[in-house]
Amino acid sequence: MLAVYNNLPGPRRWYPAVNALAAAAASGLTADDLGLRRDRLPSGLRLGAAAAAPVVAAFTLAALTPATRPLLNDQRVARLGRRQLACQVLLRIPLGTVAWEETAFRGVLLAALRRVLAEPAASAVASATFGLWHIRPTAEALTVNQLAPTRRARITAVAATVTGTAAVGALLSCLRDRSGSLAAPVLLHLAANCTAPLASALARHSPELSSPPFRVRLPPRLPAPGHVPVIV
Repeated sequence: MLAVYNNLPGPRRWYPAVNALAAAAASGLTADDLGLRRDRLPSGLRLGAAAAAPVVAAFTLAALTPATRPLLNDQRVARLGRRQLACQVLLRIPLGTVAWEETAFRGVLLAALRRVLAEPAASAVASATFGLWHIRPTAEALTVNQLAPTRRARITAVAATVTGTAAVGALLSCLRDRSGSLAAPVLLHLAANCTAPLASALARHSPELSSPPFRVRLPPRLPAPGHVPVIV
């Protein structure tokens, strides 16, 4: 239901899915089931920070390296002003994307599936659903950035992204299980989703891209000895 809901045409509304998750949480899932135990928070923060650090470093290096800057080009970010970008990074992504998706997929859905499925089936289904959840966002990103112009290329790109996102979902589930806290996947998810637009903006506004190439000015050529320049 989650995957289908996010891929329906028209503007997305969060409250029906929120109500469904609230009902699932009210069915008896405990804080331990959801990865929300307070005593596990320090472990989640440590593991999440360790996993997030290489992601932040990779995006930063890509933004500072001329050869890799074109890979960060995203027209969705290019259309944003500074205030809009700050709103995305500080509010919409942390609350509307990361907190929501981690609560839904690594919290309620994973815990609910483990009531009816053994591992690793429960994690596999939750991760696959997480991948399918991103079909529409991927298609929209391809359109905005004018990528994959043919139908075949578009289907291939979406399928590859969904598969990769499902694999990321499996990694996030492993972080949640290893730490016992939802904080671990939240930090990694935040690092990827917030650093990416910042790196894209940094690459786009780097001095090397916004200023003309540096040229060495040679001194004027001096006349040969004994030669008198003629002024016409």
